Amino acid sequence: MAQKAQAEEELRRLSMEMRYLEQTAEALQQRITMVNAALTDLTYANATLDGIEKEKENAEMLVPIGGSSYVKVKLADSNKVIVGMGAGVSMEKTLAEAKVTLKERLDELEKTMNSAQQQFSQVAERINSGRGRLESLLARAREGKQ
Repeated sequence: MAQKAQAEEELRRLSMEMRYLEQTAEALQQRITMVNAALTDLTYANATLDGIEKEKENAEMLVPIGGSSYVKVKLADSNKVIVGMGAGVSMEKTLAEAKVTLKERLDELEKTMNSAQQQFSQVAERINSGRGRLESLLARAREGKQ
């Protein structure tokens, strides 16, 4: 009887652990999605800066305004860029400084992405091994009832 109670306790514990791990995996997946979106955004910004670098002043350009819509503008100064620093603060930087800032952010986001993917893999591994253990405990519990 003590063995049965011990098995039931392990089943409860393992079940709770599985729920926790699944929630953790979901949170990590959301984080990966957000980081991926930020990486895409910064990659586009970096490509745009590369394009601007090749343009001369007064060159006509199409600037995206959202919703697959653009506005035609003339480039006033190809060496000055306004860069968001966070918390609603922006700074004017030279094109070269802006590219360095974006590169640093891209590097940081890539590190964050790699870390989140590693954590997700570890959690997924633990979920898979926990499910195997849970299934074997349930099978033993069913055998004991018959």
